This record gives sequence, structure tokens and C-alpha cells, in this order.
Amino acid sequence: MSVKARPKPKRKVEVQPKTDRKPSARPKILNKDRKIATEIREVVRTRATALAAIDEARKSHERLLEAIDILPQGIVFLDPEGRYILCNKKYMEIYRASADLFKPGAKLSDTLRIGVARGDYPEAAGREQEWIAERLEKLKRPGEAHEQMLADGHCILIEERLTKDGGVIGLRVDITELKQREASFRLLFENNPVPMIVCAQADEKIIGVNAAAREHYGYSQEEFVGLRMPDIQAFESVAPWAGDQTLDERAARTWKHIRADGSLIDVVIYSRHLSFDDQPAVLLALMDITERKRAEARLAFIAQHDGLTGLPNRVSLRQKLDDLLAHTRRSGDKAAVLILDIDQFKAVNDSLGHAIGDKLLESVAKRLKSTLRDGDAVARLGSDEFALVQIGVSRPDDAVLLAKRVLEALSEPYLLEGHSIISSASIGIAMAPSDGDDTERILKNANLALSRAKSEGGGTFSFFEAGMDARAQKRRRIETELRTAIDNEVLQPYYQPLIDLKSGRITGLETLVRWPHPDRGMISPAEFIPVAEETGLINPLGWMILKRACADAARWPDPVHVAVNLSPLQFRNGNLLNSVMEVLKQTGLDPKRLELEITETLLLERSDQVIATLHALRALGISISMDDFGTGYSSLSYLRSFPFDKIKIDQSFVRGLASNRDAQAIVRSIVSLGQGLGVTITAEGVETEDELGWLRSEGCHEGQGFLFSRARPNSDILRLLAAQQALSADQIGDVRVA
Repeated sequence: MSVKARPKPKRKVEVQPKTDRKPSARPKILNKDRKIATEIREVVRTRATALAAIDEARKSHERLLEAIDILPQGIVFLDPEGRYILCNKKYMEIYRASADLFKPGAKLSDTLRIGVARGDYPEAAGREQEWIAERLEKLKRPGEAHEQMLADGHCILIEERLTKDGGVIGLRVDITELKQREASFRLLFENNPVPMIVCAQADEKIIGVNAAAREHYGYSQEEFVGLRMPDIQAFESVAPWAGDQTLDERAARTWKHIRADGSLIDVVIYSRHLSFDDQPAVLLALMDITERKRAEARLAFIAQHDGLTGLPNRVSLRQKLDDLLAHTRRSGDKAAVLILDIDQFKAVNDSLGHAIGDKLLESVAKRLKSTLRDGDAVARLGSDEFALVQIGVSRPDDAVLLAKRVLEALSEPYLLEGHSIISSASIGIAMAPSDGDDTERILKNANLALSRAKSEGGGTFSFFEAGMDARAQKRRRIETELRTAIDNEVLQPYYQPLIDLKSGRITGLETLVRWPHPDRGMISPAEFIPVAEETGLINPLGWMILKRACADAARWPDPVHVAVNLSPLQFRNGNLLNSVMEVLKQTGLDPKRLELEITETLLLERSDQVIATLHALRALGISISMDDFGTGYSSLSYLRSFPFDKIKIDQSFVRGLASNRDAQAIVRSIVSLGQGLGVTITAEGVETEDELGWLRSEGCHEGQGFLFSRARPNSDILRLLAAQQALSADQIGDVRVA
């Protein structure tokens, strides 16, 4: 609104025409006219000055209006009686619903009443007169700013000041967006699931907390706002927002905080500066990482320790050895590394169960720790293998004393869940730095020494010797060459006859594997079968030999059968039944002509799967025989777990049988047992006529051994079976194949 001064109309100055006067009056009249002319000119100048002043005032007024119109705040001027003098465009825009009322001379009190009646001020609803009175009272005593809500949802901040003449200058700021942001902040702050605290930037006094912080820390609202940030910190430190650290650097740091119950928690703090209740403050988001740190600690422990015994594991041992060997290189000190393996642990595990086996390992770990000095270390490398590191060794005898102490401690009986277990151990010793100045070499050489101790029967220790590495390299060469030989099907099945001791006829042939090496000739199975078992190559080797044996047997004359040994590892694959059925299908061999030999070692597992597989194979018509009977554990109990078709007496009981009464008693019992169960009894390793005669006299059913024949290739077997087929029963009786 603007007020312009209306210019007054110019007065006309009338000039009287000159008239003839009497000569005597002329000077007098002339002086009077001059005086009037001077007065007229003065009036004109005064009037011009006034008009110029009025024009300048008008221009100043217009400039004032233009100035206040471009302000982003609403401006209003009221006279001492509360009447409108002028207001700017922003003021009219803010109060657009009442803008038609803001005319010069209109009273603010009248515009308020009309606006309340229209509903422009929702805060006045239900208390209209009281609200108007309060508003006018604030106008009379302006001072602190206050807020006002309008019907269109806008929130206006009102600030007013008195002028010297008793009028009022009013300032209106639309703070709707600010209030919305503030409401959003408070909503997000209070309802945020992350504990949040607002503290004063100057003195770190806590001035605001959300519900999550109150619940997590256990302090009430009143208790919280009476604290400073240092009060909830377990240790003195600078403020989380202090310094010029980046966000990532602050996130990488953790603080220890104290909860109301006295417990400590680890927190990561994210901070942001803001204004809170019109004062500089800092918003803190507190991420409790106590459980995460505990989990990380547990994971770090697990990564470095064995889960069963709690001992350091292989990874931890390697780190310790790296540090130790680096020290020995600088200082010249010596150390000993002892690798320990529990003798016959698998038998304990298989016969008594894994639970007892685990308890045995835990007991071994405790005894090992009790034998060490301060500074020495023990670790579990896996399964039943442990390692000991002995520092400050001045001579090999120091390692000998430790090895003897360990062997003595481990040989004491263990009482585990009612089972008394007597165990022993084998130890391999390597000295550092003479046997290796790096971790890989020292561990390898200690393992080579361990292999030597185990080959000597266990229960002892062995030092590393240079020749052991050569033997290990030979074994690795055998493994590499064996893998190639299996891939190229170089290995061949040989067959040793099984002889009916009554008729002298060949009733079957046992399959034995032979390896014709291009450079080393025929390699003994005793040399490569253990390597195949240890490396898992026994699986492809076993299936290859089974398939070729069945294919050869399919061309033999009926009813000669073929016997094939199965390794326990072949059962663990879970597809043995399907594999055997596939071989029979491909070769066309009648299942009744196939005999599968297993050892007592397989039955040590007492696996339902193993027993079920054996029953399924037998249901196909395949015969199942127990090989090397009498050399395992609790042999008689296995005869109850599965109805074997044949029992093979191990050659250790047959050798020298004619003159060994103990062996005779054992073999006689086995033959009698077989006859009672209706099971065929086969004696292995028959080499003399005396052994054969004794076996026949006791009623043993079959014999196998060098007395009859060595293992032969299939070409020889075909000629042998053809010759047997051409002979009569009387002619066969005492025929020797060899």
C-alpha cells in the first residue's frame, strides 16, 4: 500500500494593468509596485522549493516502498493507535486471506476480528476473544518473537518493535519449511532405532536423547540431560567430533561407554554439527558394536585355534614358527619342532565312536600342555596330529628329554566314559636351524621323522635324517607315476587260483593288481597300494581293476568265479552299489560268478550304510567274503552282523601250520566255525604239502597259495582253465598248477 501527496493548485498572480497616474504620485506608486514584484518573486521561489521538496519526498517514499517490497520478510508499519500506515508485498502475500483488509488507516484489531471470524487463524478457534486479546497485548508490549499458525497451514514467526513515536514496526517470516524440517528431524530423532544423543558443542552437556538411547543405556530422560558426554565414557578422551578426522577415520575408532547398570559397551560414533534449540550442538549416532567385537574376537580365536582342544592351530603355529625362526637367524639360538601322532587312533575312533575319540584328543591336549615349560608351545595340526615347539635348545638331548616326557605322559591309561584306553604316540623331531631355517622345511622334515617313528611300530621318537627326504621324494614320484599309470590303464589284473581241496579243481580266481613299469619292471603292490590308499587313488584303481576282471571272467568257462578286493574307501563314496551294477551290465558277467572281498577294517565303522550296501550286493547274487580273518578286532562279532558267504584264513596262521600247535588250534576253530555256520573256509598262503595235508584233514574247503600257483595274467588263466576243462575228475585230483 502506498500514500501519495496530492499537489496543491497553483495560485494565479494577477498583474494589474498600468494606468496613467498623476506625475506627483508616480514615484510613490513605482516603489510600491517594485515591492509587490519582489514579494511575488519570493513567493514563487518558496513555492518552487516546496514543490521540489514534495517531489523529493514522493520519490523517497517510492524508493522506500520499492526497498521494502523486495525484502523476503513481511514488513508492516502501524501508528501509535495500531492503524496501518504501510506494508510490503511479502506481508500481503503471507496474509493473502486477509489482504483486502490492509488499507491505510485500518486498525489491526479490526483486521484480526474479521480474520478470526473468517477462520483465518485456526489457533483462535473456540477462544476467539481471548486469542485476540492476547495478540493485542503482545502488540502493546512487543519483545520476544512468537509464532502464528494460519488456516492455509503456514507458520509465521512474528517479531515487533516500538518506534520512537509509539508506533510499531512488524517483521513476519514464513517458517513453515523450517518447522517441517524441524518436525521431521524430531520425528526421525525420537523414533530412530539407533541410539542418538544431542549435546552442546561448548561444554558437551547432553541436551537431548531419543527413546533408543534411553532404552539402550538404561538412563531416564531426567538422568540423561543431567550428564555430560565424558560422564558416560569409560576413559578420558577428546570429544568424538574433535579434530579434523574424516568420517571413515572416526568410524574406525571405538569408544567404551558405561551403561546405567555399570556394564561397558563398545560404540562407534557418527557426529554432525547442527543448531538445537538455538544453540550450537552436535548430533551423535551411537552404534553399539559390542557383540560384533565379541564375534570378531571369537572368529579371530577360531581362526587361530582348534575348536575341539582350544590349542593353537596350524595357522597359528606357522606364524609362531615364522617369528621364532627369524629370531634364531639373528640370535643363533636353537629350537626343536616335534610332530606327534597318536598310535592306532583310528581304531579307537572306529571301535568306540567319535565322541570317545574326541575326548581322547582333549585329554591328550591337556597332558601335552602339562609337559611344556614356559615359552614352549603346543598346537593341534588336525585329526590326531599335534606339534610342539621347544625353545632354548642347546643340544639334541634337550629334545630327547621332552620327547620321553611326552611319551611317558601319554602312555598313562585314559578313563573315558567307563572305557579304559591305553594309547601311545609317535614323535618326529627336527632341529632348527640345522634341519631347516624356514617354517615349511622344518615342518616337512619333522613329518618325515614322524613317518620313520611310525614305521618302527610307534611308541617312540625319531630325529630327522637327510636320507628321509630322499625316501619321501621317492614316494612322491610313485604317486605321480601311479596317477599317470591309472589314467593310461597301464596297471593289469593278475589272477591267483582258488583250489577246491577235495576235488583239486580251480573253483575261482582272486584278482591281484600288477604294475609293469617301463623302467623299473614289475612294481610290487606292497610299494604302491599304500600310496594309492593314502592319496585316494585307490578309488579309480579299484574300479578299473573290477571292470577288467569282470570282463575277463565273462570269457571263462562256467562255473569258475572271480574274486575282487574292495577298499573301505570305495564304500565311502556312497555309489558303490550302482557302480558294481553298471560294471556287471557292461561286461555281461553273471552276478553269481562275482565274489567281493572285504576286510574287517570296513566293519569297524559299524555303518548302517555299509551293512545295507553289503545286503544289497548279496541280494543281486554276488558272494561276500571276509578277507584276512583273525587279524582285526572282535572278528567273531562281525559274523553276527552280516551273513558272509566265505571266510578266508589269513596266511599268518597257515604258515608253518603242520608244526605249530597254536596255529592249528586257531585254524581248527575257524574251520569248525565255518562248518557250523555253513560258510566256505579258504586258507591263504598254502606253500607246503604238509600244510595242505593238515588243512584237508581238518575239512578246510579251499586253498590258495604258491603251492598251487602264483598270480598269472589272463592269457595264462585261459589256457589253464581250458586244460582243466579237458581233464576228467580223476585226472585233476592232485594236479599242481604252478
